[in-house]
Order: sequence, then structure tokens, then C-alpha cells
Amino acid sequence: FNTLRQAILTGEMEPGERLMEIQLANKLGVSRTPIREAIRKLELEGLVIMIPRKGAEVAHITVKDMRDVLEVRSALEELAATLACKNVTPEHIEELKTANRVFEAAIVSKDVVNADVAFHNIIYSMTDNQRLIQLVNSLSEQMYRYRLEYVKDARTHSILISEHNDIIRQLADKDVEKAKVIVRQHITNQERGIIRLLNI
Repeated sequence: FNTLRQAILTGEMEPGERLMEIQLANKLGVSRTPIREAIRKLELEGLVIMIPRKGAEVAHITVKDMRDVLEVRSALEELAATLACKNVTPEHIEELKTANRVFEAAIVSKDVVNADVAFHNIIYSMTDNQRLIQLVNSLSEQMYRYRLEYVKDARTHSILISEHNDIIRQLADKDVEKAKVIVRQHITNQERGIIRLLNI
């Protein structure tokens, strides 16, 4: 399940690609039963769809699915920004600045997704709210597919660096309202960027 899931999330298995039980069983060195179970679980997550008389295939990214995920993410990001403003310390700000420099360097090493995740994880940890962190973590897997498409586009990198710097500034100033506006814009730009990139 995890192997197939990761292959779909990273784009190794592309939207529309068939999931052939026998081939996958041979490739992964298992029987068809765990493959069938994995496909069923992936279908529940919306990563795989069953086509009558054809079988399973990797689900396409749809605007509706993406908007559903990003709407939830936007609400959680605004809450995280609100709580982070209350708890922010000079050490947190330095940590965020370092994370954004790492993100900038990751553009060259092509590990931008993980660097972006690491930046936002610092803000989540600043909330000191374990329930929020759990919700974000469970949503992050569903967001990964969209995030990957967005951050791998070189045109978005300068925008993301600038938005990260804006977020850092508002947190340093403890300006809740401005911080919420910036994170909302951050998600809106991601949505627009994905629609443009995937032509959906």
C-alpha cells in the first residue's frame, strides 16, 4: 500500500495509468491478495478509481478534489498563523529564516517539496496544538500530490520565497490579521498555479 501510494503521490505512476494486479504482484514480490487490498485502500483515499470492465487506474487530479483539500488547508494555515503569532519567539523567527534559506538552496538540489514542508512544519510546531498538528499531518499526504506539481515549476520558486519572507515578517510583528491574509494568498496562488500547470 505504502509503496504504491508513494509512487502515485510522487508521480512515478501517472494519472490514468492502469494498476495491473499480476504485474504489480510480480514487481513487488507478493501475491495478488495484498495488491488487491492496497488498491482498495487507495480507492478509499481517492488516489485510485475503479473503471467497470477495465479495472483500477490512477485517479486524475481534478479541480474539485484539489479545491476541497486546499480549502481545508487554508483554514488550518490561518488557524496555525493565529496561534503561532501568540507563541512566537526570536528563536522561532531565526528558525524560519534558516528554513527559507534551505528552501532557496533546495531549488538547486531539486528537493523543494521537503524543504517547503519543513518550513511550514516549524509554524505548526509554534502553535503548540497537537490536534492541529495531527490534522495537518493527515492532510499533508493528500496535499503532497498538488504541492509537488506546484513547487516543481521553476516559475513558482521566487514567489514562494517571497511569500515565506512575508509570513516570517508578519509572525515577527505578531500581526494576526496580516499573517492570515498572507497564508490565504499563499494557498490561493498554489491553486491557481496548479490549474495553470495541469490545464484543468
